[in-house]
Amino acid sequence: MSLDDVLTRIDSDLPAATDRLLELLRIPSISTDPAYKAECDRAADWLVADLRSLGAEAEKRPTPGHPMVVGHIGEGAPHLLFYGHYDVQPVDPLELWDRDPFDPAIENTEKGQVIRGRGAADDKGQLMTFVEACRAWIAINGALPCKITFFLEGEEESGSPSLVPFMKENAAELTTDIALICDTGMFGDATPAIVTMLRGLLGEELTITGPSKDLHSGMYGGVSMNPIRVMAKIIAGLHDHTGRVTVPGFYDGVPELSDEIRAQWQGLGFDHGSFLGEVGLSTPAGEQDRTPLEMIWSRPTCEVNGIQGGYTGDGFKTVLPAKASAKISFRLVGQQDPQAIRESFRAYVQSQLPPDCSVDFHPHGASRASQMEIDHPAFEAARHALSDEWPEPAAYVGCGGSIPIAGHFKTILDTDAMLIGFGKDDDQIHSPNEKYDMTSFHKGIRSWARILDALAE
Repeated sequence: MSLDDVLTRIDSDLPAATDRLLELLRIPSISTDPAYKAECDRAADWLVADLRSLGAEAEKRPTPGHPMVVGHIGEGAPHLLFYGHYDVQPVDPLELWDRDPFDPAIENTEKGQVIRGRGAADDKGQLMTFVEACRAWIAINGALPCKITFFLEGEEESGSPSLVPFMKENAAELTTDIALICDTGMFGDATPAIVTMLRGLLGEELTITGPSKDLHSGMYGGVSMNPIRVMAKIIAGLHDHTGRVTVPGFYDGVPELSDEIRAQWQGLGFDHGSFLGEVGLSTPAGEQDRTPLEMIWSRPTCEVNGIQGGYTGDGFKTVLPAKASAKISFRLVGQQDPQAIRESFRAYVQSQLPPDCSVDFHPHGASRASQMEIDHPAFEAARHALSDEWPEPAAYVGCGGSIPIAGHFKTILDTDAMLIGFGKDDDQIHSPNEKYDMTSFHKGIRSWARILDALAE
């Protein structure tokens, strides 16, 4: 049987595939809320049953938190691992939803039909695109073209506390030729994307203490050091006039883009004016010698996420505060070392402290960036397969955020990962009225069928 037969089967089975997705979306598998533990179990059971209906050897594996779903099916090379997550974000504030978040439905919008409901795009709809591609392939050919391991998590939206221990304990079973992750999106509406760069993340909270108590500014103003003034100077000094971060050694390990990737990104026609205009801004504020896409996808950042100190209530209070605090995060790229940057940042802060001031630090996580090796032949095979399905050719892109699982595949399993998803920027993931375009669901299934065909060859 040909790939065309599989694609035709996907088209004819779309109503049934949509019904299966809606059934899964009705399960309120909110992982962060203990009240929904039984529902997370129910979602895992649903997936086990669905994978078994394909002929997979699937089971629910216990963890200290919510269970993992692991399944194996098929024979031959390559051996692929597919990762997705079945848990979802809380739905608050409920009053901002236009319908019950766990009563999903197909809705007509100005841009076409969408699947509305919590988890539609993140990540149940994306997860099911791959499962449905496998279902169609088996229906036409009787078997899949290669061996596949399904690895479905139930704690992604609550920090994945069980993920790394489970991967280490089951490394032999989970190690494959390449991992596939469907938790990303398109570039615009017509250009499919393979994410090859994910930024790491480092968080630091610092509190500067000056006087032993809050002081009257009339009595002590001018003669005593104000911790907010010290904090303001430290924060202002984190960037120079060109937007570069000034922390010593910060750019160690930051790579330059290849000419091929830079050309692909330039060809995407990114409109930074529209991008910034949607949030009431107009001018890129990062490194002035970099394009906006480079700033978002391939350059490191230092951002102040919160400041606190002194009197912030209604009215006015002429006080010199005893303390000032700030939360600062760094997005990391390439081979930047989070621990080295943490130490350098702390040394920089210490060097800026005047007499009578001290500082306490509280760390908030540290993860390295992930960069995929696109010279692996699977990447070009997948890119061409995606290009055959969508109006515009597929591109290798970066991602401004962090998806730790991609790094875990490399560091724990020594497996490269391809991140391919069909989400849209307006899917409103984590927000009220989450949706997934019906086009994303339908063409996502077709895309995975094409990728399976290409990788099996």
